[in-house]
Amino acid sequence: MKIEVTQLAVPGAMVIRPGRHGDARGYFSELFNQARYAEHGIDFNPVQENLAFSAEPNIVRGLHAQPPPVAQAKLVRAARGRIFDVVVDAREGSPAFGQWAGAELSAETGDQLFVPAGCLHGYATRTADCEVVYLVDAPYEPKGEINVLWNDPEIGIDWGLGADEAILSAKDAAGTPWADFETPFV
Repeated sequence: MKIEVTQLAVPGAMVIRPGRHGDARGYFSELFNQARYAEHGIDFNPVQENLAFSAEPNIVRGLHAQPPPVAQAKLVRAARGRIFDVVVDAREGSPAFGQWAGAELSAETGDQLFVPAGCLHGYATRTADCEVVYLVDAPYEPKGEINVLWNDPEIGIDWGLGADEAILSAKDAAGTPWADFETPFV
């Protein structure tokens, strides 16, 4: 089954559209095939699958990452609803360091976002009752979790919503400003 891959401005970050075979009954889609992804330069060996449910539109989760040695690459998709998904390059020495790229993911299109290790990740829900599923290549480790301020002006992410519209956790509202962030990714 073919996949379409679109490279984003952040090196290694890609939007992936798995192929779908369908008829009047519905469709079948292969959501992850390690060999097929490797053909597109994606070296990804998932060890954990996560599900996040968000009840309302405008819920913002992020910007998060885990430091080495448990840094995670992620393959993210909206299983229900629609989200705006964002990746920020936090790899010191990268030509895109501090830059962001985003993509709309929806259950309707089946698009996925590949987030390389060393990048921050976050998303904003666009619809109610969103389910976001993501595969990761390292288990979650809460110690040392990185949390950068979602709307930091130095990064300048255009979330498509104002700070007064965003629904945040206390942790995400208190994220580290980019100017104070010391990256562990080199």
